Amino acid sequence: MAMNIGGGKDDEPMMEINTTPLIDVMLVLLVMLIITIPIQTHAVKLDMPRNVQTPPQEPKVVDLELDFDGTVLWNGVAVPDSARLDQYLRSAAAETPQPEIHLKPNRLVKYDHVARVLAAAQRAGVTRIGFVGNEQYMD
Repeated sequence: MAMNIGGGKDDEPMMEINTTPLIDVMLVLLVMLIITIPIQTHAVKLDMPRNVQTPPQEPKVVDLELDFDGTVLWNGVAVPDSARLDQYLRSAAAETPQPEIHLKPNRLVKYDHVARVLAAAQRAGVTRIGFVGNEQYMD
């Protein structure tokens, strides 16, 4: 007694394809392909810079003070006029590396004088300027 799949008679040709052996062959081929492929390592060779220990250089500091009456002091020396201040700022901006300018306005100086000094520094190209002595404004 033979089993018929598909409901056909014994003398009719079989119309279905048995796919089980095809799947087995494909799985064997896939396993063989996976085994034979070499493991690929992706290595990127880079020449990284070496860490060179150089001692940090202390930056040159320029003390720029504004007195209560608007007098400008460059490292403790009074600047006679705004043209001389512009000259000092341009020479400081041209140095490499640029010195740090520590601006210390007096507590009683008008903001107009501070704004003029900051504008002159900006026109001269000074990029390293900061306020010091802000603790006097705490109270």
